[in-house]
Amino acid sequence: MNYVERDTLGMYARSKDHAGPGPALMGADTLLDTDVCNTQGESLGDIKEIMLDMRTGKLAYAVLSFGGVLGMGEKLFAVPWHALTLDTQHKRFLLDIAQKRLKNAPGFNKDRWPDMAEQTWASTIHDFYKTEIPVTGA
Repeated sequence: MNYVERDTLGMYARSKDHAGPGPALMGADTLLDTDVCNTQGESLGDIKEIMLDMRTGKLAYAVLSFGGVLGMGEKLFAVPWHALTLDTQHKRFLLDIAQKRLKNAPGFNKDRWPDMAEQTWASTIHDFYKTEIPVTGA
C-alpha cells in the first residue's frame, strides 16, 4: 500500500500538478502501511507506526513490520526516521539495508515494545542502522 491509496482526505488527489501538501509535507496517517523496500527492490515490510519525539517535536522512528504471515510471527523494528528515503516515483520508502541483515536487526514483538526513550536502546538502534542520535536541545 502507499500514501496515495491511504489518502482519505484527498490531499494528494492533484499530485500530478504538484498542488496539495505532498510529498514535501505529508500527513502522518497516510504513511502507515506504506511499503518499505531496499535499494535492490526487495520488500522489507511496511510501516506500522510513526514515533514522534515529544521533547523535540521531530520524527524519531518508523516502526517497520517484517516477516510472518497474516500478522503471525511478524517482527517489529524501530528504524531511525533519517535512515528512510521517500521514493516518490514508486510511492514507497527505501531503506539501504539487505533483507538478510534486517532479519538480524534488533527488533521486538507487538506485545512487548521497548522503552524507545531509553538511551542504551537508542544507541543500539542507531549503531545498527549507522545513523546518529539526534541532539535534543533545551
